[in-house]
Amino acid sequence: MQVVLKAAGLRCDILEIPEGAHTARQAAEAAGCALDQIVKSLVFRGRQSGRVVLFLTAGGNRVCLHAAGRAVGEALDRAEAALVREQTGFAIGGVAPVGHLKPIPSRFDPRLLDFPLVWAAAGTPRHIFAIEPRRLMELSGAQLADFTEKPERM
Repeated sequence: MQVVLKAAGLRCDILEIPEGAHTARQAAEAAGCALDQIVKSLVFRGRQSGRVVLFLTAGGNRVCLHAAGRAVGEALDRAEAALVREQTGFAIGGVAPVGHLKPIPSRFDPRLLDFPLVWAAAGTPRHIFAIEPRRLMELSGAQLADFTEKPERM
């Protein structure tokens, strides 16, 4: 991941979480940031086309399948682990928002733009990196879209 970020002109440190972060909440605690500053990279597959789409969403948000389907023009299902690895090169739990093996159309949760920095997986469940959300959107080629369920904020 360091190579991908460096090639994009970014100088970022990758934070290692020795015990791993298996949830967005654990990643936020390790980074010392708000839950919604964690970028979840979730991969879905089109029911008809089989096309893979990546959704980058704030840690406290959940992807609404109906809204996500509207955002890409077809009904979606979660992608199987093997398909995620084949398309991205990463295992579920450590999918980075950039640096995939194959180009993947992406959608970006507007909630992430509420922060000066967000934290995303760096290819494993034990590594995350900080980045400005607009820069992440640019690097990932993601389009802004409304695809989340709206949780009540505390």
